[in-house]
Amino acid sequence: MTLLTFIGMILIPLVASPIVYLSGRLGTHETTLHRRSYLVRGLALLAILLAWIPFVLSMQTFLTGGIQEFNIEAIWLRVDGISLLAAAMILTLGTLVILFSGPYMAGEVGEEKYYAMLLAMIGLMIGLACSGDLFNLWIWFEGMAISSYLLVAFYREQAASLEAGMKYLVQSAIGSVMVLMGIALVLANAGTLDLSGIREAFSGSDVNRLTLLGAGALFIIGFGVKVAIVPLHTWLPDAHSQAPSGISAMLSGVVIEVGLIAMLRALSVLPGFSLSWGILFMAFGALNMLYGNLLALRQTVVKRMLAYSSLSHIGYILLGLGIALYSGMDLGAQGAFFHLFNHMLMKGLAFLSVGALIYGLFLQNDSHASLMVTDLAGTAQKYPMVALALSLAVLGLGGLPPLAGFMSKWQIFVAGFQTQNTWIIALMIFMALNSVLSLAYYAPLVNMMYRKSPSAQVLAGKRLSLAIALPLVIMMLAVIILGFAPQLMDWVTIPAAQTLITMFGK
Repeated sequence: MTLLTFIGMILIPLVASPIVYLSGRLGTHETTLHRRSYLVRGLALLAILLAWIPFVLSMQTFLTGGIQEFNIEAIWLRVDGISLLAAAMILTLGTLVILFSGPYMAGEVGEEKYYAMLLAMIGLMIGLACSGDLFNLWIWFEGMAISSYLLVAFYREQAASLEAGMKYLVQSAIGSVMVLMGIALVLANAGTLDLSGIREAFSGSDVNRLTLLGAGALFIIGFGVKVAIVPLHTWLPDAHSQAPSGISAMLSGVVIEVGLIAMLRALSVLPGFSLSWGILFMAFGALNMLYGNLLALRQTVVKRMLAYSSLSHIGYILLGLGIALYSGMDLGAQGAFFHLFNHMLMKGLAFLSVGALIYGLFLQNDSHASLMVTDLAGTAQKYPMVALALSLAVLGLGGLPPLAGFMSKWQIFVAGFQTQNTWIIALMIFMALNSVLSLAYYAPLVNMMYRKSPSAQVLAGKRLSLAIALPLVIMMLAVIILGFAPQLMDWVTIPAAQTLITMFGK
């Protein structure tokens, strides 16, 4: 694999971003405005499809030749199991969201900005996941935060959207400053920011462990804002609920997960703390699961409910990672990375399904109202495919077999019991109870769609286009297939788990 081949999946979306924006600014008369909407959609879709080519080539080379590193001056990029898993998630959901957004965003003021920022965010996230040095990891992280902020506040004429965007911006900025302080501590003690060089510099016995612990705390708090670790999560429900539905899917499905990968990269250079990070991850995982579920129970706005449920699923992922770091078991990390991918699929499907209903019930009727739980009444009668998609998404998130969510939770569950540690086994039981608890707010959604008479909004709803329906069908099939055949993901989750264990020296 050459450097040019690898960075293609980063550069193609980044280079396409300004091209898409400029193409959307051509002409002013009404006919041109209508045509350029199709132009920006087509260019954005073409760019994301082209980015798949270097990804496939990079994956083939990795599977045959193992981990590789490249550098461009002071920028280090790393091809390993974790970076390629993240790239697969970002490209998968990004492709489906761009396809979905065609009719959903058609005619919106600033449509070209939407696609330009979405492509930029995709390229920046892939760069972040592949970063091999701390400073450029921070640069990618900042770029992702800025592009995602602009998308969260896309409906700038709405006060709630601006408030959500400002809350997201301020908290992200505070987190970024703390990450930068942690990087400064590492640089002052290691003399380098290359991840491999830092590990070598800290391998001696004369390292100030208190300083390293302080850097680790800054990394956990700084990146924890983006990951939505409780109590650093307060930006999440507003941002998810006020952003366009495609961006809600990206935020929940990949942005917070990429933030977690950045945290793991940063913590991995601090030797001797794997046990501590493992315990801390398991503690935060338990807190996220319970807190997210309890807050989701009381929500009446569907997107806010789904946003709070993301907290609980970050908890499951943290629990699996914590087991891996504490015990050195590959299965815990494999289950965590499998759930990372499944959460992208299921939460992406849930948000896009809700977006399809918002499009049919509100947007086509010139309204930007929020979708309430009561608005779902009888949707299965008019929108049977969307109702089925949302049902599979939330039941999969609830861990109902034989859907994908159950299989990844089961891997984490088995890994916990294999440690034969009483406290971890107790956590596994706690996890199982929380999975059941989540059905207390998922099941009523399904009941509302299938057993109630159609609401006034449903009766007045308009037809959905093929571009809206196609991503839902693809994701539905994936959720079902991975539930019956979870081994289909072994080719990427096993290398990711092995990479994590190697990074932390377990």
